Amino acid sequence: MAAHSTKRLPRIVGVITSSADLNRVTRLRNLPDLFELRLDCLAGTADQVEKLLPSLRRPLVITARDPHEGGANDLGLRQRRDLVRRFLVHADYIDVELRSARALRALLANAKTKKIRRIISFHDFKSTPSPRILAAKACQARAHGADIFKVATRTDTPLEVGRLLEFMTSSRFNLSLAVMGIGRLGAISRVLLARAGSVLLYASIGSATEVEGQMSLAEVRGLGLGP
Repeated sequence: MAAHSTKRLPRIVGVITSSADLNRVTRLRNLPDLFELRLDCLAGTADQVEKLLPSLRRPLVITARDPHEGGANDLGLRQRRDLVRRFLVHADYIDVELRSARALRALLANAKTKKIRRIISFHDFKSTPSPRILAAKACQARAHGADIFKVATRTDTPLEVGRLLEFMTSSRFNLSLAVMGIGRLGAISRVLLARAGSVLLYASIGSATEVEGQMSLAEVRGLGLGP
């Protein structure tokens, strides 16, 4: 059965992109389901991050984002691979972009051996491709061993939001889908897609976010979507 047909609320992922986020997390009383460590953003503070990991008290998604898909600090493939390898022992999930999956296949295979779930992701900050193109990318992600295919695309118009909803509700895959919008209609798209079966909903730790349309943990809870 396709994952999106089970209309459960998504698991909430608190995104950690800075030392300030890490400090906020240690004071949180009501924790999200998961935390994502954006290692590309935290590359300069890796030692500090490792020391604070026990205080997170939640499963971890680790990723070092490709600069072509919003990654910080212009890290090359080898730098990103080494960061993920360093933190792999702490991970419950790793996130690798579809464009990097072939080059990082050994890392993905290692994660599988360690029973770390694999998120293969696709980001488009300019538009939302057609449902047919997204479906083809989902098939590619599955071929690379994805447990979850994550899609984050530009949603400035109702048409773009509709493409994401059509992709989620009309396709059948043997993997879970985490789908979200970025941009003017990003927040409403995330609410709609969460209701449609997206398995993950990403939220900023504080009130400010660099991702247009990404809600804060407080906003997600206010909408009844999170713990």
